[in-house]
Amino acid sequence: MKEERYYLALDEDEQSILIRALNDEKTALMRQGKAVDAVDELIVKVGKAPLKKFKVVERSACFAR
Repeated sequence: MKEERYYLALDEDEQSILIRALNDEKTALMRQGKAVDAVDELIVKVGKAPLKKFKVVERSACFAR
C-alpha cells in the first residue's frame, strides 16, 4: 500500500510560526524527559521544505461573470 502524503501551502511567516511552535513543543518534551526525535525530524522537514510556486484562484473569482 502506498504511503499517504500531505502537503501544506505556507507563506514565510506561517513557516516561521510552525517552526517556533515545534521548537516550543520540543523544549516542553525535553523538560518532561521524553524523546524529541520525531519533533526534530519535523523541524528539519519544515525548514528544508522545497519552494514550489503555484497559482491560487479565489472561488468568488471563479463564479463571478
